[in-house]
Amino acid sequence: MAPSRKYLEVFFLNRKCGILLPIPSLNGKAGIGDLGPCAHRFADFLAESGQSIWQVLPLTETDSALGNSPYSSPSAFAGNPLYISLEDLVVRGLLDESEISSKSALTEDSVDYSAAREFKFPLLRKAFSRFTPGEDYFSFIRRQSFWLSDYALFVVLKAKLGGTSWHRWPEPLRTRESRAIQEVSGELGNEIDYTCFLQYLFFSQATSLKEKCTSLGIELIGDIPIYVNYDSADVWAHRDYFRLGEDLLPTEIAGVPPDYFSKTGQLWGNPLYNWDYLKKDGFTWWISRLGHSLDMFHSVRIDHFRGLLAYWAVPFGEKTAENGTWKNVPSSEFFDCLSLKFPSAPFLAENLGVITPDVTETMERMGFPGMAVALFAFDGNMKENPHIPHNYVRGLTAYTGTHDNNTVRGWFLEDSTAFERKTLEDYCGREITAENAPDTLIRMVLASIAERVVIPLQDYLGLGSEARMNTPSIPSGNWRWRVRKSQLTKKLSSGMKKLAELYGRNRVGGSKKA
Repeated sequence: MAPSRKYLEVFFLNRKCGILLPIPSLNGKAGIGDLGPCAHRFADFLAESGQSIWQVLPLTETDSALGNSPYSSPSAFAGNPLYISLEDLVVRGLLDESEISSKSALTEDSVDYSAAREFKFPLLRKAFSRFTPGEDYFSFIRRQSFWLSDYALFVVLKAKLGGTSWHRWPEPLRTRESRAIQEVSGELGNEIDYTCFLQYLFFSQATSLKEKCTSLGIELIGDIPIYVNYDSADVWAHRDYFRLGEDLLPTEIAGVPPDYFSKTGQLWGNPLYNWDYLKKDGFTWWISRLGHSLDMFHSVRIDHFRGLLAYWAVPFGEKTAENGTWKNVPSSEFFDCLSLKFPSAPFLAENLGVITPDVTETMERMGFPGMAVALFAFDGNMKENPHIPHNYVRGLTAYTGTHDNNTVRGWFLEDSTAFERKTLEDYCGREITAENAPDTLIRMVLASIAERVVIPLQDYLGLGSEARMNTPSIPSGNWRWRVRKSQLTKKLSSGMKKLAELYGRNRVGGSKKA
């Protein structure tokens, strides 16, 4: 029986496409992308290019000691102060234009996190000294009280104690004795206020960007890492939510078991959740975390989604992930709670790797779309590989690659096997080269049945491995690529729009200047 006209209209109305580009990769004026004018200009560029999705990576605070990874943060809630726009502070009257113009040491080619910190933070201090809090600020403090006060105190204490991990702090602070917390909060009040001020600026600008994207018909997709760092405000303030021993160290840590790609598995090292306690608490922390993210984004990708049904628990102290065991999450109760709190189900599930039937069933029941990555498609298993376009299912979000992959050009030149290249050529019915591989895979996923298609900007630019965002096996040198202003050309925009129209994914009529 042929699909009805109404069904086809609804289906094609939902066909969307867009770009994966992290905020720090924007061409901001202070050595790093930010949430200000450069982000608003890029949203305009997307609208003019016929795009209706902008996906970013986590906006949480990063740590230089952890390679500046957006997936390793001292807080599940706090925004990264490096993403605060100084230009916006000029508009607010907190800085002068002349104060933000001296940036000779900052490069446009890549993010230099150290240089950006050295340039930005003295200016943010100066802005704080000129700031007079009003009702908007106090309202923000009240609304965010469920995480902000703990985070601000954690950050200030950590700085005061020389960056030492919280489990090595003096006993009264380590165990959060009320009298000690009260005393140190008064002693460090100004620094706590400064930390809250930074978060106020960050979330003001993040909210403004979401409003901008809404006005343009662009879906802004965020990203949530499933786990948090042990040395974080979340674990320090909510020890009962995590599997810790009497010594307050983790009893078990996160990872994934050995598989075809890794004989010893992957040992991530994050503390695991105490799901029994979270359940008794009505999953309040998780509900708050997801709701907090949706204040900034229209929808959110949940990293390592399968960990919300069962997780690989490795005894603390193990050197590899080999000796772990699978443990179940009270997932039925958790997802029932999510359904009540978020009936529109604005979540995407990262379901890459080995996925069990219960994960797929939960995604279908909840209406959470999964992912497919074209770079994983050409292993020769054309009947069953879920990443090959003819095996896509409706509702899917399809990518050429993600932040953890090489670019298409880089993959073709450096990572692909002769067999994969031959399979790709056989699939397309023509010769594939490094020059035409990006366009070939872009067209392949755009033409597919996937509801959403998200392309890393580097692939539209045809860039190689020099533009790769992250190499998981290498701990340093990642998260640095930036797009140059000169690369966002009218030719690129018109080409992107033409493809969006050609494959029935152009849902934006043009730009509305903010």
